[in-house]
Amino acid sequence: MTVAEAAPTRAPVPPLAARARGVGGSPVREILAVTARPEVINFAGGLPAPELFDRDAIAAAFRDVLANAPAQALQYSTTEGEPTLRAALAARTTARGLPTDPDDLLVTTGSQQALSLLATALLEPGDTVLVEDPCYLAALQVFGLAGARVVAVPGDADGVDPAALADAVRRERPKLLYLVPTFQNPTGRTMPTPRRAALAAVAAREGLWIVEDDPYGELRYDGERVPWIASLPGAEDRTVLLGSLSKVMAPGLRLGWLRAPAALRRACAVAKQAVDLHTPTLNQLAAARCLDALDAHVERVRAVYGERRDAMLAGLPAALPAGSRWNRPEGGMFLWARLPESYDTLALLPRVVEQNVAYVPGAPFYAGDPDPATLRLCFVTQTPEEIAEGLRRLGRGLGG
Repeated sequence: MTVAEAAPTRAPVPPLAARARGVGGSPVREILAVTARPEVINFAGGLPAPELFDRDAIAAAFRDVLANAPAQALQYSTTEGEPTLRAALAARTTARGLPTDPDDLLVTTGSQQALSLLATALLEPGDTVLVEDPCYLAALQVFGLAGARVVAVPGDADGVDPAALADAVRRERPKLLYLVPTFQNPTGRTMPTPRRAALAAVAAREGLWIVEDDPYGELRYDGERVPWIASLPGAEDRTVLLGSLSKVMAPGLRLGWLRAPAALRRACAVAKQAVDLHTPTLNQLAAARCLDALDAHVERVRAVYGERRDAMLAGLPAALPAGSRWNRPEGGMFLWARLPESYDTLALLPRVVEQNVAYVPGAPFYAGDPDPATLRLCFVTQTPEEIAEGLRRLGRGLGG
């Protein structure tokens, strides 16, 4: 008998779970990997401007924590989050019009984890989730990995249409509606108060969870603040509010939170125990020390980002083809544009990248039929001078 004849049969390893096989990676992160070269002016990412991080305050906070509470900072913590951070976040939320107790909050490792925990706590495979059209891309990934069926609800410049939502709820019997109602990713639009109230009324009447994701709400450059859906009549017992320090302090800290009714919050805490036990203690304690000065820091960031938004708006008419349309966001990080019907922004992207500039094609943000002529531009990461040069390159790529 030869060695080959004596070798045992090798069966294939078991396959990946169906949910892992059926959900692709993030096109945005794939674009970022391609455009990481320093010569590329990158309008594709959703990255805060690193030169605006309050590095001195954050470094001082870490030094203070390690000097004065090292045993606590380097130890395991409670799943729900450090009491000092939850108390500070609750006070900020209350001051902005939504009475909140520290025990109403669960600290998460970024608000992206909060969304994942909610999917674990609420969704069975095959459940239906309603979303905006277009929708935050990473939310589509979360719901896809949960095995949910994602249905886009029609809307307009103000967001989801309440009548269309009511029809979708009766037809689809969904578990939840996911929204980014303030400076939405990807469109930058903000849902006005009457529309928010109408959606809250539909959720109360039809029996529906609302997940209100608000990572950008403090980055307002024009207009008046709009109340959270969670604060409106009818929404109190069925709205989960997600918050984050990523866009206003630093994304590398990976600090977010969710505010939810007690039973759902407890279910999310159990799910978090199975994922990472708790969010890093050191980061939580350092962030809590920075919150007292956060408002002043955000004010400085808003001034810079507002100038950068205006620089992009000023350069778009010359950069985009005739017949293009775009919005003027009151805040946030993103601007949404639609080119004429004949343009396909996904097909055009390689030609644009050759000009050392990048955007995100709009098609991946759609749960329903995509609009291939759309694209998302992030305006906060580059200086006005870099934005002007990037838009000149974009014009060459689209027109050449």
